[in-house]
Amino acid sequence: MRIVGFRDDSRVQVAARYGDDLVPLGEVEQFWRDPYAGIAAAKRSGERLKSSGVTFVPPVKPSARVLCVGLNYADHVDEGPFFRPEHPTVFGRWTQSLAIAGTPVAVPVDEPGLDWEVELLVAVGSRLRMADAPQADESVFAYAAFNDITARRAQKLTTQWTLGKNVDNSGALSDLVTADEVGDPRGRKLISRVNGRLMQESATDHMFFGVGEILSFISRTLTLMPGDLVATGTPAGVGYARTPPWLLQPGDTVEVEVEGIGAVSTPIIAWPAEDTNVIPLRQR
Repeated sequence: MRIVGFRDDSRVQVAARYGDDLVPLGEVEQFWRDPYAGIAAAKRSGERLKSSGVTFVPPVKPSARVLCVGLNYADHVDEGPFFRPEHPTVFGRWTQSLAIAGTPVAVPVDEPGLDWEVELLVAVGSRLRMADAPQADESVFAYAAFNDITARRAQKLTTQWTLGKNVDNSGALSDLVTADEVGDPRGRKLISRVNGRLMQESATDHMFFGVGEILSFISRTLTLMPGDLVATGTPAGVGYARTPPWLLQPGDTVEVEVEGIGAVSTPIIAWPAEDTNVIPLRQR
């Protein structure tokens, strides 16, 4: 089952997508209290909405944690270059940075461009605390394709990555696809393209830390709750590591895809003209 969000007046609703039809599943906070009950109800429901005219948004509750894992593929570690981490390298995004397909991302004024990162995203479906890896695997409700679009200059100004990982609308995700439909996420091909040109091609079985290991590791420090999201890292082929570096510019379109799960496309635009008359950061 494919899960989407849409805006109903000032509220975000969750729905199951069946082609051009939507089956409403309830307000987003309510849905994530028990997402399994929500999809069971969808299978019994006769209610349908047409998707035309609907304003889609990520099906993510405002209180969700969005946790991302860096340095989780050997070839990406090597192109850094970095050292293989002993534990998952976890950093955070805010839900405000998330977006759906087609949402433009503006290159910030101090950046020479933006970078792409195709990733497998996991949505947690049940409370997870001090779990082992098999328990953590069982807690996965859904998967999505995710583009962890990054402002590399801001990311590398300090040892903390938060700023560079939270550009407005930079966390593009596809529809969520429920775990029962996806099955085993291992061995899924990961692809990114810029203006149709292949940039990344790998598979999820090349991760250092699998989905269950990552969720288990996180659950030993904080309690994961239904609706929390975890992005599992990107393989080699990102722009900054190329010779010469290749970063996304206004007018570019970047698309990422996870085999059998989904794809999401993002147009890159210029920073609004009214905000460009600023002193460059390096001159302050």
